[in-house]
Amino acid sequence: MVEAAREEDGGRSTHALVQQFVTARRDDRYVVLEGHHAVKHALRFGAQLSAVALLEDTPDADLPPELHATQVTVHRLSPPTFDRLLPGRPPVPLVAVAARPSVDVRAALEPSDAPLVVLERPTHHGNVGAVVRVAAAAGAHGVVTVGGADPWHPTAVRGGAGLQFALPVARLSGLLPTRRPVVALDPAGTPLGDARLPRGAALIFGTERRGLSDEVRRRADVSVAIPMRPGVSSLNLATAVAVVLYTGPWRRW
Repeated sequence: MVEAAREEDGGRSTHALVQQFVTARRDDRYVVLEGHHAVKHALRFGAQLSAVALLEDTPDADLPPELHATQVTVHRLSPPTFDRLLPGRPPVPLVAVAARPSVDVRAALEPSDAPLVVLERPTHHGNVGAVVRVAAAAGAHGVVTVGGADPWHPTAVRGGAGLQFALPVARLSGLLPTRRPVVALDPAGTPLGDARLPRGAALIFGTERRGLSDEVRRRADVSVAIPMRPGVSSLNLATAVAVVLYTGPWRRW
């Protein structure tokens, strides 16, 4: 059962809760989860929640079933107080703070049967979150961003529906050596249907506008392109990742 605490239970406890969310947005030891799906998936994959808040009139039936199995207290807040937890964010009725899992990036770079998705200097947290969601669904080993957007940013976690907890997800400041074969997604590469993709590859995707860096092109063992209709210059990042993950030799269906 979920233990509930209402806002009138004490102004001091409400202020402490707000501060907990403010701190979590600035401290990379924590993750802010926004919305039903993010909380649900995080709990399914082992997240430890330290704070949960709910709009006061939201029915218990709308809570994720996984939340009912925890001992965490759910704080029911009025809309003005609830908005203080998400300044400048789109409204959702459920938010939580969880401990961010530690990720061994070097272990993720070691060979395995499942591919590793690498995003080189992505610029949009929402796109990064969508990639995490695709990668989790397709059974990828993990997602690593190089520079650019943090895959644990609240917008990315929202876009990923909390599935950052389902697989290793991390950010690096620069490319690291890997013993995985490197596959670069490049418009000048071999068409995807004609290429022989190695199992367990590090699949490196560039930005929609600038593509891959020269460094990645030099390091690639294989370069592949997703065929597109003439006049169409690019795909959304998450769509490109989905196409490759669901057509490669590692697919499970």
